[in-house]
Amino acid sequence: MKKILIPVQKEFCAECSLALTRFMQNLEGIESVESEEGMVSITFDEAMIEEERVQKIARENIEKLGYRVGN
Repeated sequence: MKKILIPVQKEFCAECSLALTRFMQNLEGIESVESEEGMVSITFDEAMIEEERVQKIARENIEKLGYRVGN
């Protein structure tokens, strides 16, 4: 398992956090998704899904929810 952290410019509301978690956990290989204090943490199985794909999908969905990904 591998964990990545994606900074978000403001903290997620509860509904957006749940929406992102539900969407990401539908992807094969995603173990967990947590959002807290301006950071999204995603744990995934590298044998099942590539890190670049996880990053891309997460960033796209964070932005669709109306949030900006930080640096």
